[in-house]
Amino acid sequence: MLSLSRRVFPALHTTRSFSYTALIRNATAGSTTPNDPELTTREQTIWTKLTNKFEPSQLQIQDVSGGCGTFYAIVIASDKFTGLPMVKQHKLVTETLKEEIAGIHGLQIQTIAK
Repeated sequence: MLSLSRRVFPALHTTRSFSYTALIRNATAGSTTPNDPELTTREQTIWTKLTNKFEPSQLQIQDVSGGCGTFYAIVIASDKFTGLPMVKQHKLVTETLKEEIAGIHGLQIQTIAK
């Protein structure tokens, strides 16, 4: 039924420019650096806080709101997540970014225990 409605009413099905598979592909491609000229001030702040707290082996921060800075996708891989349930991993990340989260609309987090 869902696939039929997508074909009949394509305008009803909106897709985001961000997908789980794109996130995995980008995360394995490498980490962003805080001095990257393409990172906004907020992205640099997020990068610095997460790096200081978790010492990640992989970190990607992506503004998926279309450039307005209201929705971010974060992929972070760290030894500090080993043995913790996913909910606890995400809670650690959101507690670290509490101030930044207050100023944005949404946050998508993927944690990877290394």
